[in-house]
Amino acid sequence: MANMTTDTSNTPLTVISSMATRRVLTQLAQAYEAASGLPVSIVSVGGVEASRRIREGEHVDVVVLAAGALEKLEHDGHIVTGSRVDVARSQIAVAVRRGAPRCDISTESAVRAAMLNARTIGYSTGPSGTHIVNLLHRWGLADDFANRIVEAPPGVPVASLIAEGKAEIGFQQLSELVDEPGIDVSGVLPAAIQAVTVFSAAICSTSQRHEEATAFLAHLASHDGDEIKVRYGMTAV
Repeated sequence: MANMTTDTSNTPLTVISSMATRRVLTQLAQAYEAASGLPVSIVSVGGVEASRRIREGEHVDVVVLAAGALEKLEHDGHIVTGSRVDVARSQIAVAVRRGAPRCDISTESAVRAAMLNARTIGYSTGPSGTHIVNLLHRWGLADDFANRIVEAPPGVPVASLIAEGKAEIGFQQLSELVDEPGIDVSGVLPAAIQAVTVFSAAICSTSQRHEEATAFLAHLASHDGDEIKVRYGMTAV
């Protein structure tokens, strides 16, 4: 009997990612489709949700998350060992509602003062939110801010909290704040309290399309997409 093979040339390569890389991945995927002819389907959700779905065995070819999250998935056997590639770096930025005075965030003390002056503060459940929580603890302000914190549910952009007036000031990856309606970006956190997140990509253990996934990862990691990464608030690795 002749060997039967499945033609996957018109079947989209499936990708799941956190919201931080949504715009960058969309543009990089479109460029890849144009060059290779292989369609790519991207689902962007909260990072915690993406990790959960991978751990529960959802059939996905490629996952793009913060490097630390991918390390845990690799350790637990959910991604192909050795397949991880770094895609881009992202800094934490600060935003206010459109038209509101942009706060001074030039120094650590200025950021601390801006937070103390804000009635409500928004952040995410991702790496940027964890960093802000750690800063509050470091400053001894965690208890003081307990009633002023507005944590965005997974998959909900902090920008929407700011635009709707639910948070007076918000912190999130710059890539998630760029060009969002209803907000103005004050800038990125100063170097003294900045936390740069590296976003990486890897092949999921459930994928049966390793060759195609490897080619797509090479595209994500290449310098061909550097301009796109910068345009959407990230930097090349």
